[in-house]
Amino acid sequence: MLTVAGRTAYTDEHEQFRETVRKLFERELTPNLDRWEADGIVDRDFWLKCGEAGLLCPQVPEAYGGLGLDFGYAAIVDEELWYSGSTAGLPLHTDIAADYLVDYASEELKQAWLPKMVSGEAIAAIAMTEPGAGSDLQGVRTTARRDGNHYVINGSKTYITNGQNADFIIVVAKTDPTIGAKGISLILVEADREGFKRGRNLDKIGQHSADTSEMFFEDVRVPITNCIGAEGQGFVYLMNQLPQERLSVAIGAQAAAQRAFDEAVKYVKEREAFGKTIFDQQNTKFVLADIKTKLQVGWAHLDWALKRHVAGELDQYEGAASKLWHTEMQWEVVDACLQLHGGAGYMNEYPIARLWRDARVQRIYGGTSEIMKLVVSRSI
Repeated sequence: MLTVAGRTAYTDEHEQFRETVRKLFERELTPNLDRWEADGIVDRDFWLKCGEAGLLCPQVPEAYGGLGLDFGYAAIVDEELWYSGSTAGLPLHTDIAADYLVDYASEELKQAWLPKMVSGEAIAAIAMTEPGAGSDLQGVRTTARRDGNHYVINGSKTYITNGQNADFIIVVAKTDPTIGAKGISLILVEADREGFKRGRNLDKIGQHSADTSEMFFEDVRVPITNCIGAEGQGFVYLMNQLPQERLSVAIGAQAAAQRAFDEAVKYVKEREAFGKTIFDQQNTKFVLADIKTKLQVGWAHLDWALKRHVAGELDQYEGAASKLWHTEMQWEVVDACLQLHGGAGYMNEYPIARLWRDARVQRIYGGTSEIMKLVVSRSI
């Protein structure tokens, strides 16, 4: 169980909510995790049960079926999800996609989709990355051309989280390809639109239960009213939401690193070598002491960042720094903890193997570590 003693970002109400999250995950997630990993996708029934318990999009206003709570509640779901060893696409749905609708969408779109997102009836994806455009979103080539009162969308996307389960996709497209970032818009595309096709569920190194897909748009017609916010403001909206997106990744990284440490401590105290437990070897104690220190620093920083974000003060540079530090720390920790498992760490039956596999992409998506350094450098 994730230890929360000494945390400073949460109230008693937050921790009561955490108990709800833990009970649901213990009942509905943990027993199914291995099967979902093998299947490459999470059951839709799990989404519905999360929605029923209030775990999805708790920040959505009550007028649209949500609880109207602060981001700390979503952060608790993220912490418990990652500590459980799952990479289900709940954070993408709650922490990223939902707020594009809450903050920018028309009343019509909000009424149509937010209640279903809260209940788990509708699963969201956001399609940014393309085969030829990743961290540089200005380079997207997917177009949305006006034709009367519709957009006609053409292009392809890849590495899209919730790609197989998604009921709608927020598509990053160029409504005016001639003016760079100022021509980017966000357009909601329902998954049953003619011309939209899902590609394969991609075969990844890790995060196997997260359905990550290719998507293809061939003359997909959607009403102009499906534009989220103002046409041509998509890049601005994307930049505005990045601090929360990157903080969300940092939260998962910290929780997964903690789980890796806890698994390593349990293993080395049980495993013997040369007449004593591995834990009693001085090198093991030094490695674990170093990790515990980094985790202590990490939790303190995370609480600082969470409080700043809830107060509306976390800026893009602090968000980038959070993602950079926590994901790099996560990789360092899971790798060291796998090493402490010896040969057992390379066996998929041990949780540390999954934690190690799942960690690698954290330094890539949401902006690579190299891009995070560039962002942070702009604040110097």
